[in-house]
Amino acid sequence: MRVGRVAAVPFHLRSDSSSLSLSLSLSLSLSLSLSPLTLSFHAFCISTTTRKLQVYEGACSRKDYDWDTDDELEVFGMPSSAPTCSSQESSEHSVVESSVTCSTTSKNTRLVHLFVGMGFSRETVIQAIDENGEDNEEDILETLLILNAESRFTLDKDETLSILVNMEYSFEEALEAMDKCGPEAQICELADFICAAQLEKEIDSLLQDPPNNQRDVSVYTHKKVRFAIPSNISKRPKLYEPTRYQHYLHTSKMTGFSVPNDPCPVIARKLQSKVTGQPYFYFENVAIAPKGVWKKISLFLYEIDPEFVDSKFFCAATRKRGYIHNLPIHNRSPLLPIPPLTVQEALPSTKKWWPSWDRRTQLNCLLSAVASGTVTNKIRKVLEEYGVEPPPNVQQNILQQCRKWNLVWIGKNRLAPLEPDEYETLLGFPRDHTRGGGISQTERYRALGNAFQVDTVAYHLSVLKSLFPNGINVLSLFSGIGGAEIALHRLGILLKNVVSVEIAEMNRNIIRSWWEQTNQRGNLVEVEDVRQVSSKQLRQWINNFGGFDLIIGGSPCNNLSGSNRVSRHGLEGEQSSLFYEYFRIVRLAMDLQRN
Repeated sequence: MRVGRVAAVPFHLRSDSSSLSLSLSLSLSLSLSLSPLTLSFHAFCISTTTRKLQVYEGACSRKDYDWDTDDELEVFGMPSSAPTCSSQESSEHSVVESSVTCSTTSKNTRLVHLFVGMGFSRETVIQAIDENGEDNEEDILETLLILNAESRFTLDKDETLSILVNMEYSFEEALEAMDKCGPEAQICELADFICAAQLEKEIDSLLQDPPNNQRDVSVYTHKKVRFAIPSNISKRPKLYEPTRYQHYLHTSKMTGFSVPNDPCPVIARKLQSKVTGQPYFYFENVAIAPKGVWKKISLFLYEIDPEFVDSKFFCAATRKRGYIHNLPIHNRSPLLPIPPLTVQEALPSTKKWWPSWDRRTQLNCLLSAVASGTVTNKIRKVLEEYGVEPPPNVQQNILQQCRKWNLVWIGKNRLAPLEPDEYETLLGFPRDHTRGGGISQTERYRALGNAFQVDTVAYHLSVLKSLFPNGINVLSLFSGIGGAEIALHRLGILLKNVVSVEIAEMNRNIIRSWWEQTNQRGNLVEVEDVRQVSSKQLRQWINNFGGFDLIIGGSPCNNLSGSNRVSRHGLEGEQSSLFYEYFRIVRLAMDLQRN
């Protein structure tokens, strides 16, 4: 079959900002006997490319900026849209570590940039170069057109719906979130909206009378281990008790039973007689968890209702957490001095550079990862380009990045993520608490991002000071970097005996170092894994110490947190299922000490 050539079709890609004009010649090999279908296909290819070039040229003329980076996707556990070769992103200050290998290092960088600039995805460009080699641009472009025409196109709305549904949200929840948050909302914002709506519905259901035919499950099976629900949990549905659920009326404010300077009175609650008094237990985890998680936690922990508190009432950063405990709730007192509640007061060096259009007064939840230099450098270049105050749409995009990554102003047009010592200050830890001992900045951020907010926890534990004037015996499960121990120490409560159970060696080293530096006179026992705490070992500790006064901890939130877009499986997740170990140990300790 003879093959002919059609005339070259020129395409011009022009960027007003760089005054660069690029001319491409597309030559398509066609059969002499062209069918209508073949002609239609090539016409579609040409029109598609023309449309991409027009969009690209329009974007350049409007000076639009791509505010999205792969940093967020990596933090949230999703695959990045494109590999990156930036050495800056792999620097020490970039906590977001990418395992993606730079597959374009052996490719012609000019070709990749050329075709990516035309609107083709980087993966498709690399595939086309692999198939045709680097020397024939015409064949590469033809392959790109064919791949582009053969691929399925979906609307942005459909893609967003698909992602949310794959994250195990219902179709109705996804649609409602997209409608409420608007078309520009990102996946993380939509997921947070859905989680908040689920939490609100869960709270509303608690305020309603349970149906008469409600059935309770008496045994829960998890990974071949049968957990029998204690006999002190009622098998019959309880009638609605206003005093029992009244504190949920304040949950939307995340004030729990009370916060410092709260004008609302403390609500009385009634606990089962078998869980009143020692040993006290205290459990913490993320407030916005998958549907039904807090109901299940409450069911296992003696039907005690959770207390939802936002740490913004205790420091300059939000941190929404749920707490289940049998502590007294009256006569609480905050740690002194009361920490600053605004970011400008907590970090006074930022006040000089804080622009008037950035109206943030508090930071968002402190994550276990921070933005790389790529994000802050991009914002700096945008601000320098405008010279003066940027237009409202640019301000909005910059503020979105600031809220996402908790960026603060450190100079003219300069933003930066928080340093680890600033994390420590905001969370109530001593300065340099996580510094030294060969711990990298990445590890410090991770440890602090998973820690207690000390001032919040100390406010709840403050009721123990009058109960244990001679000191306290503590079983600290999932100790982390010692937030509970530091809270008790700052309250002036003597730590007589502390059994610290923590699997990370780095965290155990941090606790041991703090114990020595603060000249603790008590006894510190270190255990590596909660699964190693047997009934025999627990009985031995109880006999040696005379019992535990407080059992405190928060099991891993990996599978509960809204920032987990991959394995948010609730209490059935690999890490968060360790909650059942917390329940097992609490139940054993209470049985051993009360029988």
